[in-house]
Amino acid sequence: MYVPRLLEKGVLKTLENKKVLILVGARQVGKTTLLKKIISEVSGTIINLDIEVDKAKFLSASKMDPSDAINFLGNGKLLVIDEAHKDSDAGRIVKGWYDYGVNKKIILSGSSSLNLLDKFAESLAGRNEKLFLTPFLVEEVLKNQSWYNENLVLKDQLASLIDKLLIYGSYPEVVETENPEKYLLNLTSDTLLCDLLQEGLVKTSNTIKRLLLLLAYQVGSEVSISELSRSLEISRLTVEKYIDLLEKIYVIFRLPSYSSNPRKEITKSQKIYFWDVGIRNALINEFKMLEHRIDTGALWENFVIAEFAKSNLMKEKHENLYFWRTRDGSEVDLVIKNSNYLKAYEIKWGRGKLKSINAFKNRFGVEVELINVSDFIEKITS
Repeated sequence: MYVPRLLEKGVLKTLENKKVLILVGARQVGKTTLLKKIISEVSGTIINLDIEVDKAKFLSASKMDPSDAINFLGNGKLLVIDEAHKDSDAGRIVKGWYDYGVNKKIILSGSSSLNLLDKFAESLAGRNEKLFLTPFLVEEVLKNQSWYNENLVLKDQLASLIDKLLIYGSYPEVVETENPEKYLLNLTSDTLLCDLLQEGLVKTSNTIKRLLLLLAYQVGSEVSISELSRSLEISRLTVEKYIDLLEKIYVIFRLPSYSSNPRKEITKSQKIYFWDVGIRNALINEFKMLEHRIDTGALWENFVIAEFAKSNLMKEKHENLYFWRTRDGSEVDLVIKNSNYLKAYEIKWGRGKLKSINAFKNRFGVEVELINVSDFIEKITS
């Protein structure tokens, strides 16, 4: 069953121009499914470079005159080259077709790991636009629930859904399968890191999986590269390299500290969160219900911050996300800044007190708002 994605409108809007669209995101977030839905509405063809027959066809087309190549690959107004990162020359080939003026919209899709699609963007400079697809946003999952009514949210059903998302995350397959644990364990065991292994950037997955395990247990806390280096018995440079690679394949993301006064605030610190909490739970093999867990607060914090981060990418908000902490211990979980506003949030599973409300307000003139389960939907969609 197809669950409508918010990005669908964004993709359709790009069809109004001839620029090459680069659609990127982690493995198994639904890029191919989304593109097949677009193809069903707009005539076109999908070529998957992860399939040998399609890859051979693409190679043959690359040696033809551009107009002949486009016709050879398929009919319709749209040509999708899926898993485009499987051919490092795809960007150069598509650039030639674009410059020739072929009368067809071209979409390159695939994992943005290893910066391969960024290299495509370089070769297609001035000729491309880029969109990101993430695991489901909560509002996408909500709209697919039979009980959901935008004007009347049923609290019991919503609470049950949030509990499930906190345990299993929001990968499309997880939301639809009856055995999410098995799916997530399989995903974290092999598929998650396969791009890194195939490109030879990681010799074995053991060390990087141990790193992920350590990061999973430190969600919500500041991360020390030196401490990770000692625990893993590898150099700081290797730890930083692995964290960078994990960011590029959209497994984790960093939250830097916010500062306007480096003397009083800690500016080199960082926190690391997972784009999907189901991945995090699978790494530690912990799928207990929330009432039986000791990490619910950290899990909720990761879930909410990841939701803001996903929304920032999917809706192209151009916001910068931070946390804030001073040397005397005042702290705010999430600070959001763009050119027009500054917002601050404390994220609590229950209705705890806001410890740093006065410190942040006195320094920046901004009220710190509380995000808990009862008002989460309103805050994240506003």
